Amino acid sequence: MLILGFDPGTTLIGFGLIVKDCQQLSAVDYGCINTTACAPQDRLRQLEKQVSDLIAKHQPDFISIEKLFFSKNVKTAMSVSEARGVIALCAQKSQSSIFEYTPPQIKQAVVGYGQATKKQVQQMVKAILKLNEVPTPDDTADALAAAICCAHSERF
Repeated sequence: MLILGFDPGTTLIGFGLIVKDCQQLSAVDYGCINTTACAPQDRLRQLEKQVSDLIAKHQPDFISIEKLFFSKNVKTAMSVSEARGVIALCAQKSQSSIFEYTPPQIKQAVVGYGQATKKQVQQMVKAILKLNEVPTPDDTADALAAAICCAHSERF
């Protein structure tokens, strides 16, 4: 089964596609969707096109989206929430099953500790998926971690 994870952001949105075969996980595709710094509606339109294309290309069985965790910067939180909404809408249109996890849930599933550091998450993503190097930027590793969390959390 294919699981597509997303780490929503303002202009950089991480994605990571993994395959779960029995209990083995491996990376299929990962990277970042980069929306140019422009008017918010244009950024959201760019995001919708790229997420829809990504979902259509890979046709994942499951989509895992990182939930927004408390942010002190309300302006940033609103922008990330808008991106999450676009990703969730694209996922809903694809008829894939959608799962959402908080950062502590993802860290717990990947590292075994809900307060793990970004570096710990990155190292475990590398180890779990048997990658040669840590996926960069951080958003990519976080998206792969969201997909891993889904693979470990849901009963397939």
